[in-house]
Amino acid sequence: MTYNTRTFDHWIRTRFVELNSALEKLYMAQDDRANVEAIGEELKQQLENEGREIISTLLSEGNTDEGFDHAFDLLGNVGLYMAACRRHEITEPSRETVSPLTEASGLAMNIGASIGVTPRFATAHLTTHNKALNGTYKRFTNLPAEQLFIDYNTKGILAYKRAADALLKTQSLGISHPITHDLLVVAKQALQDVIDSNAILFEKLDADDFFYCVRPYYKPYRVGLQVYRGANAGDFAGINVIDILLGLCFANEPYYSQMLVDKFLYMMPEDQSILRDCMRRTSIMDDFLEAQLDTEEKWYQTNLAMFLEVCQMHGETAIQHHNQLVEKYIAKPAESLNDSHLDKVTASGPSLAILLNGLEKLRDRRAAVKRCDLRTRFDDIQTLKESLHQTEQRMAHV
Repeated sequence: MTYNTRTFDHWIRTRFVELNSALEKLYMAQDDRANVEAIGEELKQQLENEGREIISTLLSEGNTDEGFDHAFDLLGNVGLYMAACRRHEITEPSRETVSPLTEASGLAMNIGASIGVTPRFATAHLTTHNKALNGTYKRFTNLPAEQLFIDYNTKGILAYKRAADALLKTQSLGISHPITHDLLVVAKQALQDVIDSNAILFEKLDADDFFYCVRPYYKPYRVGLQVYRGANAGDFAGINVIDILLGLCFANEPYYSQMLVDKFLYMMPEDQSILRDCMRRTSIMDDFLEAQLDTEEKWYQTNLAMFLEVCQMHGETAIQHHNQLVEKYIAKPAESLNDSHLDKVTASGPSLAILLNGLEKLRDRRAAVKRCDLRTRFDDIQTLKESLHQTEQRMAHV
């Protein structure tokens, strides 16, 4: 890590946090917490100028070829700065055709293109690839709500990754392998960990503090000419690996495949590779559906029963996320917003109504809900459940 890179990293971890936190306290003191216009202008100017000065030296320094990890970390720091400028409306995509943060845009695009990721900060920068120094990792502010959100977001992502890794390992073993049952048990426990983590977050995280002081840092912002959507907690391969390998979602379905295309460059390169490989494979559900001649085999009964429990658990995580977290932390607080702020609510770009509709459909796919307007696996899961039930009945009459 060069001297200039270390200087920037130190600034992000210290002064940057102080400036954002001071601005958040000013916003909190208003009746309209969503308003940032004409508030703390001197602090905003300091934030913009101090960051620009350091980034200018890095841009002049050029590519030092220190490897992916250092480059990705530097991209995250540039991205955090640009996201903060967007949060405080130092920049605002709708009033610009090109980002006024010229130096930051140039550096972000150079790094993003060289390592194969989007040229803005991504979820990984604040969760799975956020190195702590002396017990403190990078954040926008020193507000307890943000730390709580990042802590439990990271726990949930790592749990999803454990479940995905276990399911990936079943591909080389097959559904009849005795160790497949062990792997399915691991996946089920990992998904239970997601539920437990989300439940604590739901209980402890204040909805208004999240909505007004944390979420605004995840808005879309412009890098050069292009507007890039905000970082999303789902920007990692694990959750989609689970969707596809369980067979609950279809990689070749237009809506779902479009979502994957939109996510790829927001994920780590290794995640991109895992997900591409997963998209080529058959699902565990389809493997069980093709094994209907083996329904009375002990392996079929044992492994299928656990597989169905994993499917149910994955559906429960989706229901919990939508019915509790999305409702509490996005939909409800948005109801009290002035119309002038409503079009800036979502981090993904679309309006709130479109976002919520899409999330509802994704929830029902993952939960295999019977719907006439969506292709879900409700009927196939019923078929598999009946194959277990019928065998149990036959054994009871023997």
